[in-house]
Amino acid sequence: MTEEIRGLRMAAELAAVSARTAPKSKGEDFIKVTIVEGDGLRRFADAMVEYGEKTGRRGFDRDGGNVRDSGAMLLIGLKDATPCGLNCGACGVPTCDELKPKELDEFKGPQCAWRQQDLGIAVGSAVKTLGIHNIDNRIMYRAGVVARKYGFCDWDMVMGIPLSVTGKSIYFDRKT
Repeated sequence: MTEEIRGLRMAAELAAVSARTAPKSKGEDFIKVTIVEGDGLRRFADAMVEYGEKTGRRGFDRDGGNVRDSGAMLLIGLKDATPCGLNCGACGVPTCDELKPKELDEFKGPQCAWRQQDLGIAVGSAVKTLGIHNIDNRIMYRAGVVARKYGFCDWDMVMGIPLSVTGKSIYFDRKT
């Protein structure tokens, strides 16, 4: 194992810790985190390209190529998040009792806006840690779609963060 790969793995683990320990609404934790690497990462990249081709949706192939060229990927998501009980309406329904997430095309929703904010804070905490350690990364909504559709996780809402250690970030100056 090269020093870059060892460093990338350590940074991925630290980023996972950052996501896990990020602040959560009411101190209730519905955040899930896992690291995908090796053969699993190659299968994931293939699934992204396949999904894009099958659905005719642009960008999944490009992002799948980025995932294939990455050393690892973090998946961070929400699973079985209960509403905060604020009856604030930010989720689109007037009261928390009316919020009934259902399986939609790409994610399960709607979700409590505060729980979605928790997910955003966890993702932000993870990429902050990766940035501190100079690990190139990019937050990918499309990776979350494929994670659910191809059974890489059973979470309700997911974001993927592929990681790379190269002389220049592979996630920018991408061809469309």
